[in-house]
Amino acid sequence: MNALVATNRNFKLAARLLGLDSKLEKSLLIPFREIKVECTIPKDDGTLASFVGFRVQHDNARGPMKGGIRYHPEVDPDEVNALAQLMTWKTAVANIPYGGAKGGIGCNPGDLSRSELERLTRVFTQKIHDLIGIHTDVPAPDMGTGPQTMAWILDEYSKFHGYSPAVVTGKPIDLGGSLGRDAATGRGVLFATEALLNDHGKTIAGHRFAIQGFGNVGSWAAQLIHEKGGKIVAVSDITGAIKNSKGIDIPSLLKHVKETRGVKGFHGGDPIDAKSILVEDCDILIPAALGGVINRENANEIKAKFIIEAANHPTDPEADEILSKKGVVILPDILANSGGVTVSYFEWVQNIQGFMWDEEKVNDELKTYMTKGFKDVKEMCKTHNCDLRMGAFTLGVNRVARATVLRGWEA
Repeated sequence: MNALVATNRNFKLAARLLGLDSKLEKSLLIPFREIKVECTIPKDDGTLASFVGFRVQHDNARGPMKGGIRYHPEVDPDEVNALAQLMTWKTAVANIPYGGAKGGIGCNPGDLSRSELERLTRVFTQKIHDLIGIHTDVPAPDMGTGPQTMAWILDEYSKFHGYSPAVVTGKPIDLGGSLGRDAATGRGVLFATEALLNDHGKTIAGHRFAIQGFGNVGSWAAQLIHEKGGKIVAVSDITGAIKNSKGIDIPSLLKHVKETRGVKGFHGGDPIDAKSILVEDCDILIPAALGGVINRENANEIKAKFIIEAANHPTDPEADEILSKKGVVILPDILANSGGVTVSYFEWVQNIQGFMWDEEKVNDELKTYMTKGFKDVKEMCKTHNCDLRMGAFTLGVNRVARATVLRGWEA
């Protein structure tokens, strides 16, 4: 099941639980704006190359739209629509004053030189500069982009609108980026996991974790969980997978990954098939890579008691039902991985105020927001007698619906 179908399904279930009017339900589902632009650049060899850039702006009832820009050869309009919609619910669950958006360019960044990437980013910004803005739509990095991409967008946007550091988040520190932003999603995963385990009378210490994906989110989550006494027994990334039932030495693994650019070949664990990471014997499974990895084919074999969705949409609805019957508790993505957008909000606030925070304040505020988010979701679970995923969706959809009605926007 693709991400858009699954997201729409979850939205409709939440709308039914909330008893939303059908006209309001329809207006909440339709994106505010979809933008598609042609980006033609001269390549280093003098030839011209054209790429398609796009931006889906889903909803702005609660504030400026917010979401990443990805550079990937298979940029899928359906997936981007789904992720823009998920951002709307995610920002509402986190209770930060944003709506949702997502965008990108269909390209393979690995095939482009640094100067070609810069030219492409600047042309894309020229095409959409009047549709994004500090109080309109605030992009951030995503797959294939990073702080440097945001720096180019900021510079190009500022040529038209004056110096505007708050127009993007995830920037380099030297251009107004926030301390703590790099670790934010992984740290948010830690705080959300702590809140869930505390609710079950447990702590991170002594529990066994398996982490699929060892990029920014997975590696930070592993490092912080390890520091809290959690035992990481299996890890995978695109290069391979390893396991060690006694616990992997995470500082050594981080050093190995930095040197070799992958977990493959790490001597502190036994190599395993990367696909088997999801069904390894562990207490808590953290999918932190791709969407749709937990499905009806492997759901029955999953041994974890808790799943923390650090990736976007890692669990298919069919798998949800199977796992629910097995008594597996799933902390949904729109709560579990909202640490990144929450610290992006802090960065935006700091830029608007022109007053930067120290890292301790960023992390303390993040913990407050993540813990409160979990508490709010639990309240909705009690109100509607539902699981955490529906608790999160009803919370997010209800907040956006209320803002829409209060503004007089309902159809």
